[in-house]
Amino acid sequence: MTRTRIKVCGICSSADAEHAIAAGADAIGLVFYSQSARYIPVSTARDIANHIPPFASTVGLFVNSDHQEVCNVLSEVPLDLLQFHGDEDEEFCNSFSRPYIKAVRVKEDTDLLQVCRQYESARGILLDSFKKGVRGGTGETFDWGLIPESLPLPVVLAGGLDASNVAMAVSRVHPWAVDVSSGVEHSPGKKDNQKIVHFIKAVESIR
Repeated sequence: MTRTRIKVCGICSSADAEHAIAAGADAIGLVFYSQSARYIPVSTARDIANHIPPFASTVGLFVNSDHQEVCNVLSEVPLDLLQFHGDEDEEFCNSFSRPYIKAVRVKEDTDLLQVCRQYESARGILLDSFKKGVRGGTGETFDWGLIPESLPLPVVLAGGLDASNVAMAVSRVHPWAVDVSSGVEHSPGKKDNQKIVHFIKAVESIR
């Protein structure tokens, strides 16, 4: 079975980033959405990203930012991958000379095959829980049965994952990667080192 990659999102400090990577995370996520409890200013993001060791990825999360805002972040923060959680179209997502993934909040009527066709230039599709007015970090799972067995883009599974359910999620969905934020926190934006370790061990247990 292919090794499932792990991203810890909503990192707000260099210490949390270092711990997540030391515990086995492949990527860390930095949130540039001001309405999120995990939002960090560019200066903090720059400091975190500049201390990421080689072969670990830094992902920037945006929600309906304008083009200049994304460019301003990229001029200051060395991001490896962009993650778009809003209503951005493919042309916008693909306009920054950076690989990107597109997040989708999954509902019963979501046509994931159509979404993949709409964002065929994406490196992957992130599947998250739908909650009205919330753009991720809900702490709630969704019905994994809504995910087709085969999608043309690599799947990053998010939405309510934690150490108690991630092994089951990986066994059922077989995603390329899993993305966790609130499931490894003791409060919004404050990561819990032990929860990160337990989450990563749970993923590794079914490799």
